[in-house]
Amino acid sequence: MAARKPAAKPNVSPEELKQYYRDMLLIRRFEEKAGQLYGMGLIGGFCHLYIGQEAVVVGLEAAAEEGDKRVTSYRDHGHMLACGMDPNGVMAELTGREGGYSKGKGGSMHMFSREKHFYGGHGIVGAQVPLGAGLAFADAYLDNSRVTFTYFGDGAANQGQVYETFNMASIWKLPVVFVIENNQYAMGTSQKRSTSTDEIYTRGAPFGIPGELVDGMDVLAVKEAGEKAVAHCRAGKGPYILEIKTYRYRGHSMSDPAKYRTREEVQKMRDERDPIQNVRELLLQGKHATEDDLKAIDKEIKDIVNASAEFSKESPEPALEELWTDIYADEVPQGDAVEA
Repeated sequence: MAARKPAAKPNVSPEELKQYYRDMLLIRRFEEKAGQLYGMGLIGGFCHLYIGQEAVVVGLEAAAEEGDKRVTSYRDHGHMLACGMDPNGVMAELTGREGGYSKGKGGSMHMFSREKHFYGGHGIVGAQVPLGAGLAFADAYLDNSRVTFTYFGDGAANQGQVYETFNMASIWKLPVVFVIENNQYAMGTSQKRSTSTDEIYTRGAPFGIPGELVDGMDVLAVKEAGEKAVAHCRAGKGPYILEIKTYRYRGHSMSDPAKYRTREEVQKMRDERDPIQNVRELLLQGKHATEDDLKAIDKEIKDIVNASAEFSKESPEPALEELWTDIYADEVPQGDAVEA
């Protein structure tokens, strides 16, 4: 495939650009490995991969500060990795092992990290939106200048609880960035068939919430929009909506054959709009990295991901008595994932 011309000159340093490349590649390789483990029967239940959407969370994490919070839906492995959670603990939780972030008892929909201010991926569609407003309410009450990133999809944008939350967040001027990760197909229905408007971000207008549409395949565009939204929230002006137009390459979950779109459509997006390839070309064309440099990064990432898979296989399954622990608040363990 011929090299594409990057859309714009990077507005970040070469070191930052390399970090975004590394972070997105970690998510991509981790999700590919998770898909392999699912196929081998080592991950049970549901498995929702983030492949294709990496620029969204990496761009927004670049705009975040220490102490900012994030809450999302079940497509959450990328969010965990982007905010600095340990790949070993994430993979071990996916495989239901003791070394996982929830000691193997929760899986991808019940994984948290107080240290990294990650408040979970939630299985009920749209349920995380009012929870995100609640996290932001606590910050507003404490007046600590923190912001909460509340992620949800184009399908969840049609849930009634989203609009109830918009209303309360606006009234109380909560420091929350509502992030609509619009991958255009929700669970399997095109946005054109399920949503009355092409511009979901405008739905905050009746509540006085500003918003904008962002190219979710461009990590630099996401970062820039994120910085604007975060500045708005930190200034005490209330919530902000970012509709980030992205695209997932896989089906809704590992069990989804994605017959509602063509292979040609997916391949065209991969060839022309891939967020990782775009940054790769910026690095090479700007002479910020060589092919050998990028190969070394790729090898480093593969080693990390392979190590996380081995850790998850070697970690024991939860003991039977674990059924009776972590039931009450005062029994919540003080640590996060078991160290490798």
